[in-house]
Amino acid sequence: MIAQLESPTLDTPCRLPYAVEGLLQVFTSSHRNFFTSVMAQALRISGQGTPVLVVQFLKGGIGQGPEAPVQLGEHLDWVRCDLPRCIDTPELDEIEAGSLRKLWDYTQQVVSEGKYSLVVLDELSLAISFGLIPESEVLEFLAKRPSHVDIILTGPNMPEPILELADQITEIRRSHRP
Repeated sequence: MIAQLESPTLDTPCRLPYAVEGLLQVFTSSHRNFFTSVMAQALRISGQGTPVLVVQFLKGGIGQGPEAPVQLGEHLDWVRCDLPRCIDTPELDEIEAGSLRKLWDYTQQVVSEGKYSLVVLDELSLAISFGLIPESEVLEFLAKRPSHVDIILTGPNMPEPILELADQITEIRRSHRP
């Protein structure tokens, strides 16, 4: 009973004698069915007390955006563009382009502050291939992120320069065709 009273709580910082290097993981598939696996990983890690951010670049969510992230549990923030629709084309109107840009700027800011230990950037490869987020900005963002931050990038057709930086690439394929 005394051991329970003297045990450290989850809020006690853990100091390691070495630096932990963050990983860059890529999940890609031509048929877009891997988000469940990525989200399960984010929920598991946040449930252990690690701050997690999930950013969905091409999904709309009325009343969302960087000002109103959805909180799933105590340690997981989930944010989408403040748009009434999902983005499925490179042709955006001025409001849609501004909303996506605002979300990308917000993402870069909070990651650089080191607020989150895991950041999931969902469908980032599509945003790049549509020309909505420049590949050069993504590469610069990845190079400048705090060293302890794990990043998961998702989407089909991930650009080759990003794949070359990745510590782990998970490609989900169909093994048979119905």
